[in-house]
Amino acid sequence: MSSSPPAPDARTVALVTLGCARNDVDSEELAGRLAADGWELVEDAAQAAVAVVNTCGFVDSAKKDSIDTLLAAADLKGNGVTKAVVAVGCLAERYGVQLADELPEADAVLGFDDYREIGDRLRTILGGGHVPAHTPADRRRLLPLTPVERSAAAVAVPGHETAPIPAPVADLPAGVAPASGPRVPRRRLAGGPSAPLKLASGCDRRCAFCAIPSFRGAFLSRRPTDILAEARWLADQGVREIVLVSENSTSYGKDLGDLRLLETLLPELAAIDALDWIRVSYLQPAELRPSLIDALVDTPKVVPYFDLSFQHSAPDLLRRMRRFGDTDRFLGLLAAIRERVPAAGARSNFIVGFPGETEDDVKELERFLTEARLDAIGVFGYSDEDGTEAAGFDGKLDQDVIDERVALLTDLAEELTAQRAADRVGETVDVLVEQIDGTEGLVEGRAPHQGPETDGSIRLVGDGARSLRVGALVRAVVVDSDGVDLIAAPA
Repeated sequence: MSSSPPAPDARTVALVTLGCARNDVDSEELAGRLAADGWELVEDAAQAAVAVVNTCGFVDSAKKDSIDTLLAAADLKGNGVTKAVVAVGCLAERYGVQLADELPEADAVLGFDDYREIGDRLRTILGGGHVPAHTPADRRRLLPLTPVERSAAAVAVPGHETAPIPAPVADLPAGVAPASGPRVPRRRLAGGPSAPLKLASGCDRRCAFCAIPSFRGAFLSRRPTDILAEARWLADQGVREIVLVSENSTSYGKDLGDLRLLETLLPELAAIDALDWIRVSYLQPAELRPSLIDALVDTPKVVPYFDLSFQHSAPDLLRRMRRFGDTDRFLGLLAAIRERVPAAGARSNFIVGFPGETEDDVKELERFLTEARLDAIGVFGYSDEDGTEAAGFDGKLDQDVIDERVALLTDLAEELTAQRAADRVGETVDVLVEQIDGTEGLVEGRAPHQGPETDGSIRLVGDGARSLRVGALVRAVVVDSDGVDLIAAPA
């Protein structure tokens, strides 16, 4: 029997999240704040009085997805339940008033500064009041230029709140992170045995193509005590794998006076008994120091997984991008990692069609991809981003040339990653079970070299798979591959 829809005046809210794992964490912070403030969280936007869309503002395709999602949510208004649609997240932070003017279907466009009072903002909107649209500013200017002075600045940064949440710990709804544990209120939305954990926010790099620092701000590390407390809370919620996320994890600690702080933090996270895996994402090759490689391959529970931001491999083009490295240096880095852990996973994203990219540059990137043996490869066509240095560069390529190069490199990437998966047949791997479909007998999970949602999965087969449960860590032998996905039998 279906449940009755909530009353029209009910204080119900649905959070719709787009974009990366950092946005997932931000949505769970908003969910924690709202739950602590008396809001009822529902999964279906059609069953919510307010639909909050946590947008992505990274590239053109992500912006389009965000706008389409907002419009789809706005179409729900008039169903007798949904009264308002609110935009938050990176697109809202980046464009604010402009987005509100161009998208009147959204009842409000809120920035990061509104997160602390999100419940009050939604009450005002639901009551027919007006909340002014966010006015964008370059968030790099909100924090001191000197990194070591940043931790004392009173700036709203999602995931970094240090003030206690308003409700007493005893009055918090079940599953909301208390002030005595993590400093940030958080309510899990997705469930499952894996969860992202924010390590830091923002970025101090000045890549010519990237606008993220302007709306996410300068680099700011979370304090180790807050990270550890939140990791323990996640473990208490049944999480077996934490994925440390940021815009640049290799810079963690520089603003706290210790550039090697991640090397110290990882063993402390590994000491949390209930955790099985710790995964570090978003590593900058130019900052991947030997001591950090040691920590990533030698610390128990830290999976040998290298999410490396290469972006390209042609040296002259990388300099034009305001980045460092070249094909041979990158191959040398991967070789050094695999000398320590031959089965280590490696993934990266690449931009093709950057202004000034030549056919020789594309061939150099092809050489790198062919020799790198990456487990997962993302290929993106360049597009101008507002406020970036590259938007003013000469040497822009025609869109049909960019599209042709994207197709070429995508086909190559699919072939190479499928071959890399096939090379793993015969390996013995640990598999974290994430999904069980009893009706079809499907048991699916991931190995250490596979990041959540992006890097393929492992299907477990055979009699030994039938008794498994979600969250189990099982030893298995890879018996076949299907594209980037693997098929394995419990050992």
